[in-house]
Amino acid sequence: MSRIDATFERLRAQSRKALIPYVTAGFPHADITPALMHVLVEAGADIIELGVPFSDPSADGPTIQAAGEYALRHGMGLPKVLEQVRLFRQINTETPVVLMGYANPIERYDQLRHVGAFAEDAAAAGVDGVLVVDYPPAASSTLAAQLKAQGVDLIFLLAPTSSEQRIQDIAERASGYVYGVSIKGVTGARTLDPAHVEHMLSRIRRHVSIPIGIGFGIRDAETARAIARMADAVIIGSWLIERLANHEAATALEIASDVISDIRRHLDLDIPESARTTKPLPLRP
Repeated sequence: MSRIDATFERLRAQSRKALIPYVTAGFPHADITPALMHVLVEAGADIIELGVPFSDPSADGPTIQAAGEYALRHGMGLPKVLEQVRLFRQINTETPVVLMGYANPIERYDQLRHVGAFAEDAAAAGVDGVLVVDYPPAASSTLAAQLKAQGVDLIFLLAPTSSEQRIQDIAERASGYVYGVSIKGVTGARTLDPAHVEHMLSRIRRHVSIPIGIGFGIRDAETARAIARMADAVIIGSWLIERLANHEAATALEIASDVISDIRRHLDLDIPESARTTKPLPLRP
């Protein structure tokens, strides 16, 4: 069983929902990533999405674009991202890590080495899943086969505008979980309607049997809690990145811990009493 599957199975047994923070590798400091990943796990993260910086991030809003630009200026390409995962795995061998990025760095990685090198090296580094924003299902068969051979999940995005056919296509190909985009637009948008999310989830669940996480537009703990009541996982990206910007490393780590701990407390308020083994932590005033 993969680390992603095992994580969702454990959470289902506990009547809990997955908390998945997204951070850009190499931000807010070039060498902070492994320490930041450990802090996120200690604060309550169940899976970590690690952004691979790219010069033309079509789905990212200004916050994540700026984080990626900073990381690129400080040398954080795909080979360095894999090295950051390897460093994280020296201590943590249980928490799933998903790389989220674009096709160009992956294709360039293989061009400079050999066909399938990315899948091989990602697995060797300890990557559990890969989400390629600009790979539609029909164009992903080669990468999907390479990743599957290495035991790595290929994760897809579904948006409110996704057609029934696209949902079916992704249901046939996706593994690990599906990333549901809560809004129309890029990351960091500030408008999220839970009713629209619920409708989108009902459409996806007619075809998709694996867990569904919801991201884009979640900017506070109460909204995260509302989404967790509907979805299997809550994904936090731009809001966390914004909070980390322009801080020294030690302060950024403290902020990351506070943000994720607070969301974890809110999500765990909805654990049924019959499933509780410990009392929930009190909310911060």
